[in-house]
Amino acid sequence: MWIYYGHSLNGIRGSRHHCQAVFLTVNSMYSRFKMVFRLLKEGLDPGQIVSLLTLRNALDGSEDILDVGCGKINNMRRLGVTHSTGVDGYAPYLEEAKKKNLHDQYVLGDVRTLEKYFQPGQFDTVLALDVIEHLTKEDGLRMMQSMEKIARRKVVFSTPSGFLPQKNYENNDLQEHLSGWEAAEMERYGYKVIGVLGPKCLRGELHLLKGRPKFFWGGISLLGHFFWTRWAPSQAAAILCVKTKSGS
Repeated sequence: MWIYYGHSLNGIRGSRHHCQAVFLTVNSMYSRFKMVFRLLKEGLDPGQIVSLLTLRNALDGSEDILDVGCGKINNMRRLGVTHSTGVDGYAPYLEEAKKKNLHDQYVLGDVRTLEKYFQPGQFDTVLALDVIEHLTKEDGLRMMQSMEKIARRKVVFSTPSGFLPQKNYENNDLQEHLSGWEAAEMERYGYKVIGVLGPKCLRGELHLLKGRPKFFWGGISLLGHFFWTRWAPSQAAAILCVKTKSGS
């Protein structure tokens, strides 16, 4: 009887765990569907949406995130990040981010020396989305080392694959590209690299599609991503680079 009772309890526990797993999976799928629908309404093309979903996967399990060079884009809210801090060196962008409530905390500071403002291991993940290419190689490496000091679990970069020319749009807005970063180079620094945004020949400044209609060429870009450039990041428009720190 005790053996039968034990088996029964194990069966109940197993069923409960299975139901919980199914619920979490369904909830995750529903959350992703809502996110995709929202991004489509915002006007993002399919390649950009898949890129954000890939980034979301990379941030899985990160509850406290530092967004380096955060600018005025609402990526953290788009991704459903629990708690984020934005740091930027351009005051007008940071003020706009505050007005839009894009983060929970804000810091005006030099992204090359983050350890001046934050403690070692302070954040689960430290990320810089399309930031490192705005620095010289020397300063980019300084920022990378600084980010790795204050990250507890992961460091994440996204950047064009190679050098992509871009000038400032406003006076001193720090938008000019000063360096290019290759997939093989980031791998040497210990990052896992995948290609995003499809073939680089389809996109120009700000990763915008060159061809029209946008939705059609976005679909072509998406096919190129899944069948080619995801696995060949040197040919992709951009690269997503993730380093998971040892012991995390």
